[in-house]
Amino acid sequence: MSKILLFQTVHSTPRIHPRTVVSILSKPLSIPSVPKCYSPISPFHSVSFPTLKPHFHTSRSSLSSPFSTRAFDDSPSSAETQNGKQEQIVEKPEIEEYPSGELEYEKISGWKSFVVKFKMLIAFPWERVRKGSVLTMKLRGQISDQLKSRFSSGLSLPQICENFLKAAYDPRISGVYLHIEPLNCGWGKVEEIRRHILNFKKSGKFIIAYTPACGEKEFYLACACEEIYAPPSAYFSLYGLTVQASFLGGVFEKIGIEPQVERIGKYKSAGDQLTRKSMSEENCEMLTALLDNIYGNWLDVVSSSKGKKREDVENFINEGVYEVERLKEEGFITNIHYDDEVISMLKERLGVQKDKILRMVDYKKYSKVRKWTLGLTGGRDLIAVIRASGSISRVRSPLSTSSGIIAEQIIEKIRSVRESKKYKAAIIRIDSPGGDALASDLMWREIRLLAASKPVIASMSDVAASGGYYMAMAAQTIVAENLTLTGSIGVVTGKFNLGKLYEKIGFNKEVISRGRYAELLAAEQRPLRPDEAELFAKSAQNAYKQFRDKAAFSRSMPVEKMEEVAQGRVWAGKDAASLGLVDAIGGLSQAIAIAKHKINVPQDKPVTLVELSRPSSTLPEVLSGIGSSIVGVDRTLKELLQDLTFSDGVQARMDGIMFQRLEGLSNATPLFSLIKDYLSSL
Repeated sequence: MSKILLFQTVHSTPRIHPRTVVSILSKPLSIPSVPKCYSPISPFHSVSFPTLKPHFHTSRSSLSSPFSTRAFDDSPSSAETQNGKQEQIVEKPEIEEYPSGELEYEKISGWKSFVVKFKMLIAFPWERVRKGSVLTMKLRGQISDQLKSRFSSGLSLPQICENFLKAAYDPRISGVYLHIEPLNCGWGKVEEIRRHILNFKKSGKFIIAYTPACGEKEFYLACACEEIYAPPSAYFSLYGLTVQASFLGGVFEKIGIEPQVERIGKYKSAGDQLTRKSMSEENCEMLTALLDNIYGNWLDVVSSSKGKKREDVENFINEGVYEVERLKEEGFITNIHYDDEVISMLKERLGVQKDKILRMVDYKKYSKVRKWTLGLTGGRDLIAVIRASGSISRVRSPLSTSSGIIAEQIIEKIRSVRESKKYKAAIIRIDSPGGDALASDLMWREIRLLAASKPVIASMSDVAASGGYYMAMAAQTIVAENLTLTGSIGVVTGKFNLGKLYEKIGFNKEVISRGRYAELLAAEQRPLRPDEAELFAKSAQNAYKQFRDKAAFSRSMPVEKMEEVAQGRVWAGKDAASLGLVDAIGGLSQAIAIAKHKINVPQDKPVTLVELSRPSSTLPEVLSGIGSSIVGVDRTLKELLQDLTFSDGVQARMDGIMFQRLEGLSNATPLFSLIKDYLSSL
């Protein structure tokens, strides 16, 4: 039964017929003013979006492509049938300008101020906040891109951003006091939070950062605040950034496991962790470019925020400074204070007597305050938001203890938006390193069908690579952060040969089969035969060509040009934009502004966002998942190896690169824990 981890029979799909696609710039139309906004009754969580400046940014990519019905035609045209030739894409570059989505703060006054005060008066008890309060938020650990239920723990990026927005307009909030501690999230989320901090400052209210333990990522956020404080014993580790790639080839060799991996794309390093003992030249090139992008951006932002030269900041980092006193002397932090001293300072600033308690409201309580209470209602035009976070699978695995992206669930939401007339546009918010190639392709098809009927904007968070990019490329416009990890257009598939391991532990397995390739999915006790290996390679190559060709078609790019930027290479968002893989640089706010632009809603008119993604799993669901996984002990090793590496079938997955103080541990392979447990049991 050479346990095939990633191979499924890949049915041949119809040929892709690239069409001539001409970018069309939709000019916003003047429309009558929208009547008083209302909150639609919906079973889904809905939010509104405030006034935006009608600024426009020129896209770095000229490859925006609206869709025609021919985009979904699976049968060749008569001309193609006669000539036997495939149409070539005619690239007609046009520079399209996109609205920036920049927030323009307008102080609530007049009649609207009276209405807001009345709403606060009749608000639910849990929405009431005393005037002169300070919003406190502790940013640390993992930050999810999904909405959280009221019973869920942890931080949610949508709720963090919404709290900043509400606090800016809330007359009861005097300012924000941020506790920033070690973060375990990517740079895309950090950029989004930083943008909301800068937007909050436009309200004129203060925002102060307190950093007891601070690395580069935490300091990057703190620099957006007006003042930075740290205790005398604070841990500062501003020593620079690293990128790590770990390899299990030697470990597997010692314990008798032989990974047989087929990867397509010279930069597709997802299989390297299992087969190699050191980094390949191509992988080193790719990781070096990513590291240079992130470190260079960090130096630029910090030097600009602190009014210093980039060279001076870099020299300071290279000195290896860890003393808090030096950070104060050099102007990197405002002062050295304990938490209680900062609170005393805030009391003095707000005119609160020393013997009185400073009024504070925390993240969890303030998240319960509705936008409606603050008069931040949406407009009549509804925009659907579908959030897709985590590894991609077609159906939920019985061994899975995390939600991830389940294709059948996402497809159901996409279809509901397509079939509903109430949604004018849709935003697909993606935070995924990829996963099952078949699942990615099925979602790509549904997003394409949706995009044929209404505008669809893809908004990328920390990572939208491989299968994550597969989803995004189906949208009409792709928006990414500067440091989003994206691209990775490639596939990987493979199996584990456990023959030597079985021999070591005295286990034997025999297979009786009928059919030349019947054992391809069954025999994990032996390596692939030459004819099986050939079929394996052809299957992977076919999957890669489908991915690459669909990427070229979706981005209106010749296949040859797409091949140059594909090959499994991961790109930073700003590089992806210059290469035509991404249309605009920005966050969710810009994606919303672009959606408004495409449905001809003026930028100063509000819209209502309807979140179709339900809150993340509750404790009972997690416990249920864990309980269902503690079964079938005799199959545990085999199934965990399968689940933690390639799952079922060909994979479109970015490798588990670990960026120290860049990406935290969220994308690091969990296989190390398994190997550690196995070795400790010998």
